[in-house]
Amino acid sequence: METKMSAAKVKMRQKKMRNQPASVQYSVSPGDAESSARRTGVDSPVTGEAGDIEDPSSVHPNIERPKNPHPRGGWVRGHQRDGGGYTKEMPKYITAGAFARARAAEVSTMLKAVTKTTGSCHVFGALPKHMRRRAMSHNTKRLPCRLRELANRLREKSLQASSKKKKEEAKGRSRKARRQHGNLLLEFNRRQRKNIWLETHIWHAKRFHMVKRWGYCLGLRPTYKCYRPSYRAMSSHCLLQDLSYYCCIELLGEEVELLASLSQLTSKEAGPTFAAALCLSGQRQGSVVVYRAGQYPTQPLGPVTFLWRPRAQGSTHRQLWIWAHPTIKQDLLPELQTVCQCCEAVLPPIPPVPAPEPEKTPKAKQMTGTKQKRTCKNDSEPPAKKTLGDGTRSPNTPVTWKSLSNGIVISDLTMEIVRYRLIGPQSHSVLVETMEAATCCNEIDKSQPAPLWWPEQCRDERKMNLHQQQADIFHLLKGIYSTGELPSGTVLGLTVDDPRLTLPTKRVKALPCVKQAQEVGGEEEKRRDLMLRGVPAPYCQSDLWERSVRDNVTDNKLSQKELNRMKSELLVPGSRLSPTPLQGRVPLLLVHQPGKQVGHEMSCWGAGWDLLLPKGWGMAFWVPLVYRDVRIGGLTMSLKHSENKGAAHFPHDYPDCPAGARFQEEQEAQLLSKFKRYPPAKRPNYIKHGCLAPFCCPWQQLAEEWDLILSEGEKGGGRQTQMTMQTDAERQSGDINATKPLRRVTVLRNRKSLRVLSGWCRPTTSKGQRARSGGSPLDLSAMTRFLSAHGTSLVWVRLSLLSKGKPELHAMVCAPTAEDLKLLGKEPGACGPVEPPHREPFKRLTRRQQKGPRTAAASEKTQAKESDPSAEPKPRKSKGPLPSPDLTFGLWADPLPSVTSHCSRVTLGWVTHGDFSLSAGCGEALGFVSVAGLLHTVLNQPMERRGTLLLRNPTAMHYRFAKVNLEV
Repeated sequence: METKMSAAKVKMRQKKMRNQPASVQYSVSPGDAESSARRTGVDSPVTGEAGDIEDPSSVHPNIERPKNPHPRGGWVRGHQRDGGGYTKEMPKYITAGAFARARAAEVSTMLKAVTKTTGSCHVFGALPKHMRRRAMSHNTKRLPCRLRELANRLREKSLQASSKKKKEEAKGRSRKARRQHGNLLLEFNRRQRKNIWLETHIWHAKRFHMVKRWGYCLGLRPTYKCYRPSYRAMSSHCLLQDLSYYCCIELLGEEVELLASLSQLTSKEAGPTFAAALCLSGQRQGSVVVYRAGQYPTQPLGPVTFLWRPRAQGSTHRQLWIWAHPTIKQDLLPELQTVCQCCEAVLPPIPPVPAPEPEKTPKAKQMTGTKQKRTCKNDSEPPAKKTLGDGTRSPNTPVTWKSLSNGIVISDLTMEIVRYRLIGPQSHSVLVETMEAATCCNEIDKSQPAPLWWPEQCRDERKMNLHQQQADIFHLLKGIYSTGELPSGTVLGLTVDDPRLTLPTKRVKALPCVKQAQEVGGEEEKRRDLMLRGVPAPYCQSDLWERSVRDNVTDNKLSQKELNRMKSELLVPGSRLSPTPLQGRVPLLLVHQPGKQVGHEMSCWGAGWDLLLPKGWGMAFWVPLVYRDVRIGGLTMSLKHSENKGAAHFPHDYPDCPAGARFQEEQEAQLLSKFKRYPPAKRPNYIKHGCLAPFCCPWQQLAEEWDLILSEGEKGGGRQTQMTMQTDAERQSGDINATKPLRRVTVLRNRKSLRVLSGWCRPTTSKGQRARSGGSPLDLSAMTRFLSAHGTSLVWVRLSLLSKGKPELHAMVCAPTAEDLKLLGKEPGACGPVEPPHREPFKRLTRRQQKGPRTAAASEKTQAKESDPSAEPKPRKSKGPLPSPDLTFGLWADPLPSVTSHCSRVTLGWVTHGDFSLSAGCGEALGFVSVAGLLHTVLNQPMERRGTLLLRNPTAMHYRFAKVNLEV
């Protein structure tokens, strides 16, 4: 090893000294002394030339040689114990000729290095060290005057000497050119090819963490801490969200034909449909879960909200808007085309292509790469300032489909309408302070023809009377204390002035004017009638339904630059423009959103309004709303809003829908990737915790196992373990479907069945509160009839912890034993039982896999040699499943064993959302449980403890007692 190191050091030394003169002498070993002396011109003290230098031993006979000379030869670095073979005494005599030649070589080498002219840095050799800068090599004007000419000549020679002439690089555009409005729009359109931007994207990008989801770029959460302030805003003031990414699908046709087609997608058993009386009149907004045609209760697509346009007098032609999440659109739109028989696409008109202008500058004078502005290469593309649809699709893409048989027309209005949501009891106060009803035109504007839509409206006396009545109803909102006092789904049409005209100079908090409104006696009855019955159907009409009006308002919007110029010309700074510009009238729709509708505590919490606007007016309304001291929320606050209401959030809580299944797959991949990024010592061992699926919820396997358990006639708890072990064995062998055909798991949404199941569970209102009186009796025959219809279904439940604790994602919902219920009876605040640690069956295999395939193969061969070589290999016997070749430390491998009997407590379901609820004051969880498992558990519980379950987080061993709440 020492020889190799010595040779390497010699090579390193030779590399460093390759440009140095050969007369430099370093210490050498005795064997190399002669060659070194011959090379340097200095006689070696060991083998000096005859007659020049005597042998040191003969000259100094009393000097002894070292007993242990350095064993290594060649040049070495660092300090050596024995001197490293260095010569300790200088020679007494030198040869004058050899010494002069060596010094002459050093001088010539030094002069050659100084006067070297090759390369690009020789000019800087004449500069002092403090003036040598890298910037001088790019700009010769930074050099002193005496060196600029030489540097320029060398630069020209280098350009001419190159075989390939370098192309002159394009000049970078200045910041002023880049910030021009047209160039910014072109750049923004390029960046929206994959993910669409909302109109408020730039505002959010400066203040929010942005994520790319569902084909959009959306705000996830603010960059500042706002969890509790956002909750306070939803509870006492107002929270604002941009929901313009929701897709709108418009249906036009005869009312009878529309209802006949849409009836195939819904069922009355799941609640009100598209034909509900209040919704059909246009007074209320409805919501329904849509299924594939004729497939109820299986194959749901997801929840949608719909809004009918009020009927016109003497006409049966109706207009319907269906609002859906962007993940449903790809499944819903083809289904609507099928049931409505709209297969013929209507191509949009192709815009005329302007003729290219002749070039003024001749081609010979145009310099390549010197343009400051970018031009559109494709002349067929729409202008940069025009917003066409979602801003990314081609103008030739069909967005309208027509039926030749029934006359129904389907249009895709995605990104054609802006939708804002205001959540909180003071949402109506914010709207009233921000917007004012549109003012009428004067006589001069009415008489003159104008391309704008509002002067035409002012000529119609009937429409102006309707507008005045709508403005009076909007004025009544000032006297209402909370948004939750209005009927859910109320719709109000209105036309307002441009809110930028009344923008305050600083943020002000909008509050209700209840005291002033109560002084007026005539409005009290109107306000009470509004809170009881809602807005009458004629006043729900709005010009926002007309496509021509929407396009007119969008195309003729007054720019912010022009508005600022008009404000600067006012005599009194800060006053309102008078008269109001004709371009500043905007039609809109106000749609009331219901708050919490389940349970008996904090009813109507989270109610608010949805504001529907034509496209292009997003920021014109967003900034005035922000100036009313509202809190802005992102996708995280949408999820928390649903959790506090106790409602299912799409697509998180729809496992039986295609979009919900895709979301769970993506979530599992993200959580698994995050888990694998941690080192093995920092990962939780889910196998020892008894958690089979920490990143997903195997709903299908859970429903199949419970269906098989109860199909065998299981009545008590004594055979539970035996039945589940049998289920596990049959599932592993692939015979689980031999006796019974496979049924796809569904979520129970039948209102009548949910009410029956809720009565059996005796739901309470909240944590530890007294249960409602009148629980329904439960017997085996009733349970059998119920399970025959909903045996493989899941049911949505809300779980409230009876003690401390915070539920987490994918926590297990388990059934308590009789001993657990007795413990709860003795100690009402008991934490619950503890799960014993589980044994890890894949520990050795995981370690072998980490060591590598060669080590694992060698260990297997060693084990085979130790065993009897003549014996035949025996089949593997184990209770668990055969592991997959790719094992992860701390995770179960596919296929999973029985999910119901894996732990000491029988598993009923999992949690999809869990956190400490600020509204309930305790930990609350939302999730799904098996209907069969829930009924089996409730049947074996005493009446006073009915509906008590256990909850355990994936990384915990303690069970927590929880009360199941199943409200309809």
